[in-house]
Amino acid sequence: MKTLIAAAIDHGRTVLLALVFILVAGAAVYQSIPKEAEPDVEIPYIYVSMSHEGISPEDGERLLVRPVEQELRALEGVKEMTASAYEGGANVTLEFYAGVPTDKALQDVRDKVDAAKAELPEETDEPVVREVKISRVDPMLVLNLSGNIPERMLFTIARDLKERIEGLPGVLEVELAGIREELMEVVVDPLAMESYGITPSELFQLVDRNNRLVAAGALDTGQGRFPVKVPGVFETAADVLNMPVKVDGDRVVHFKDIATVRRTYKDATSYARIDGRPAVGLEVVKRSGANIISTIDGVRDVIADERQAWPPDLTVTFSRDKSKDIESMLSDLQNNVLSAVLLVFVVIIGILGLRNALLVGVAIPGSFLMAILILGTAGLTINIVVLFSLIMSVGMLVDGAIVVTELADRKMAEGLPRREAYLEAARRMAWPITASTMTTIAAFAPLIFWPGITGEFMSYLPSTLMATRAASLIMALVVDPTLGGLFGGSGAVSERSRAQLAAAEAGDLEDIKGFTGTYVQFLNRALNKPWLTAGAITGLLVAVFVAYGMFGRGVEFFPDVEPEFASIKVAARGDLSTDEKDAIVRSVERRVLGMEEFESVYARTGSGSGDREDIIGTIQFQFVDWELRRPADEILAEVRERTADLPGIEVQTQTPRAGPGGEKPISIQVSSRYPALLDPTVAAIRGVMDHTPGLEDVEDSRPLPGIEWRVRVDRAQAARFGADVALVGNTIQLVTNGVKIGEYRPDDADEEIDIRVRYPFGSRSLDQIDKLRVPSDDGLVPIANFVSRDPAQKVTTIDRTDMRRTMTLAADVAPGVLAADKVIEIRDAVDALGLDARVDVTFRGDDEDQREASEFLSKAMMVAVFIIAIILVTQFNSLFQAFLILTAVVFSTGGVLLGHLVTQRPFGIVMSGIGVIALAGIVVNNNIVLIDTFNQLRQQNMPLREAVLRTCAQRLRPVLLTTVTTILGLMPMVLGINIDLIGRHITVGGPSAQWWTQLSSAVAGGLAFATVLTLVLTPSLLMIQGRVLRAWRKWRGTYVPAGGDGAPAAG
Repeated sequence: MKTLIAAAIDHGRTVLLALVFILVAGAAVYQSIPKEAEPDVEIPYIYVSMSHEGISPEDGERLLVRPVEQELRALEGVKEMTASAYEGGANVTLEFYAGVPTDKALQDVRDKVDAAKAELPEETDEPVVREVKISRVDPMLVLNLSGNIPERMLFTIARDLKERIEGLPGVLEVELAGIREELMEVVVDPLAMESYGITPSELFQLVDRNNRLVAAGALDTGQGRFPVKVPGVFETAADVLNMPVKVDGDRVVHFKDIATVRRTYKDATSYARIDGRPAVGLEVVKRSGANIISTIDGVRDVIADERQAWPPDLTVTFSRDKSKDIESMLSDLQNNVLSAVLLVFVVIIGILGLRNALLVGVAIPGSFLMAILILGTAGLTINIVVLFSLIMSVGMLVDGAIVVTELADRKMAEGLPRREAYLEAARRMAWPITASTMTTIAAFAPLIFWPGITGEFMSYLPSTLMATRAASLIMALVVDPTLGGLFGGSGAVSERSRAQLAAAEAGDLEDIKGFTGTYVQFLNRALNKPWLTAGAITGLLVAVFVAYGMFGRGVEFFPDVEPEFASIKVAARGDLSTDEKDAIVRSVERRVLGMEEFESVYARTGSGSGDREDIIGTIQFQFVDWELRRPADEILAEVRERTADLPGIEVQTQTPRAGPGGEKPISIQVSSRYPALLDPTVAAIRGVMDHTPGLEDVEDSRPLPGIEWRVRVDRAQAARFGADVALVGNTIQLVTNGVKIGEYRPDDADEEIDIRVRYPFGSRSLDQIDKLRVPSDDGLVPIANFVSRDPAQKVTTIDRTDMRRTMTLAADVAPGVLAADKVIEIRDAVDALGLDARVDVTFRGDDEDQREASEFLSKAMMVAVFIIAIILVTQFNSLFQAFLILTAVVFSTGGVLLGHLVTQRPFGIVMSGIGVIALAGIVVNNNIVLIDTFNQLRQQNMPLREAVLRTCAQRLRPVLLTTVTTILGLMPMVLGINIDLIGRHITVGGPSAQWWTQLSSAVAGGLAFATVLTLVLTPSLLMIQGRVLRAWRKWRGTYVPAGGDGAPAAG
């Protein structure tokens, strides 16, 4: 190390060129590196979707879910398997353990699903297998097309736009919302079908045999070879109308004689509107690693190009534009970096002078850009976590440079030339700075292995901090000494300053004046009774822990962040038609459309994935800029007031939660192998939650009261008339969704379009089912002769977890209420219910995430402390001194708890927990510098008391400088202040600050508390060590007085 430092100083031009390269290359990488708001986390989930037109949830569970579950259960690495069966299909979701390669898991699932396909019904569509990504769930941009134009034109424009946007390199896919699937509807006359004696099964066979392309081979005549084909695929509606369906002698009955054909859309199950106008949504999903800002700019260019051919009445509304969020966060965090750098500069200039401050300041951009160069090379992106990591590291980056520059300043004050002063300072502090850097890296290293979504989300923080700290080590030991040897100068410009430095080095300690002199005098008195001093400080620490245990605010999983958008769920009960649901959603929509704090209002009728059964619609609000509106909680409270008087409905307000986690913080899963036990158990727990204060929007997944009609066929009686279940089912389908008799692909369609036969709208009613007749050998026979129609309890969804039926309960908490406290309260109440032992009750949601995060962070803390201890023992070859240094970790934890206690903030499992671990690597740095200097002085046979006092006198300035610069670097985030130096604008409490206030406060508070105490405790413990060692040697008869009252430092 010393040889490298000397070589760097001797080859200053090489170092300068290398520094220029780092600055230029780092800046170039920063401009080109992909930028995103939140990390694009790879979730270890695989999703299998199966569609079967008209299948009931019970049949879906039996015929779709169970065969697939049986195949998938044998897969390795599966953490949990969940499934849902619903009307029209089913899905199975697999969660894998962290570390399982997603590509391999995806292929294994596909292989198993292929094996299960043989057991699925023939009518089931091809199962779709795909991995779940955060970007799919949360698109980077939503485009809403609306206007007073024909529906078909709107859909066509949306599909064309989808193709253009998907052609952009940064776009993975575009999902269309609010578009109905196309359909060729053949509306038959019931009387005509009956009079001609045509059954649905006959129509199906006729269409199937006449709607196909037959490759008849090739004809080789010896004089040429000609391919022969028999084209018979439907291309237009006329092909269907002209197809014969019945022939009797010379008389031919065509489709057009019994039916009308039109190309239309499937019956609407949902409607979408933007600001009250019918709309189609395009959800743009980014490709992994794409730059969101440039990609969305590309989308805007495509729309500007396409808009020239659109009708003038068509408007485009942009919502959930993440590029704006990213640019805002980048701006906020860059302003915080500049503010922190300025604060650090001001302090260093005040202590070390302008020239030394500039030398120290070079470490900040140099380390930043070197770290970004490393991150870009590793394929990482710039996001909010990386940017905060850079802010967090501002103060730490200059620690090593400050220590070297401060010691060089002392050497120059003693008369050494600047080159020799910086060479001596860098050599002298090389190992302490290296050890300090390694302890910080050791503290963050375990966080890289954090499993699960939370760990993936936060993994950018340790990666960035480790890169910046490693870069700062190079800056402190190579770049800064080189620059100092070329341009450095003494900061002690006055004789008085030089005298103070000389007194601390080798003069009379009584001559030291100012703050350092006051500290040395106080410490001199405290060292008279080191046991009492150490005991008093330890007692203060114990008091902090006890006070926090009694008066602390509790814990939370992740901090609340002001959202950019919110939504309300509209719930209503009853067997409502789609139009009836839409009328209710419109009534809610009209109440909120006039609020000025909404930039846009997007309403969708119908329930979405994961919604409970009685949700009939969702209304989503895009807020205006947070500076121009009230907090989201106040706005949503007004929304509740405006809609409170609407009868028969329930309105739930929701905001997206920051970071990882589900929709609602409290979630309870009830499972059993005995499905009949689930309903009463859920009812009992629901009663507990309804009477628990502080909970809002409590819901459960029990089936709601509703009717479904079950048509039961007496097979024996039906056989007498030559009928069967298939004939009855096809005949009833004519009244409901229609009988699918084939498919065709016109030139203007991307996918095949179903051909469905159904009765006219006037003949599609419940009474019509009883009047249906089927042909038999004796003529047309009413199906009422062998069919009964019975009402039954409606089941909309059946959920399963690990092959067991499950039901869930979920709830939000009121503002200011901690979910963790409510979970404890509910768990105690549930335990008192005495539930059936055959039912398992599991608390999921934030409680599960908190348990997993707490468990990992506890282990990470132990591993970090153990690695730090190894580094310290290696550095000092003393177990006691390693223990002495690690006492700062305990005091920093006390400082974190004291800060939370004073501010009455809850302890954040993720943010505050990371803060405690980060402090473990930061606070030991001051003790490393103190004890290294102490050992050096003791090796010179300096008396114990003088060595302790002189160590503190010499190292007070660098210790306070490094501590203050680290705290000042975090201060903009601690206070939630964003200072735009270029735009001359100040904001307080913005969303980007809310993300990190908890973590930055933990680090700043813990570091300040620990530094103040260790400046007194560490000298006291060194005195205790010396006195105990002296007494031990006297008892053994090996004590030899040296320099008054001490012996050389030992371990």
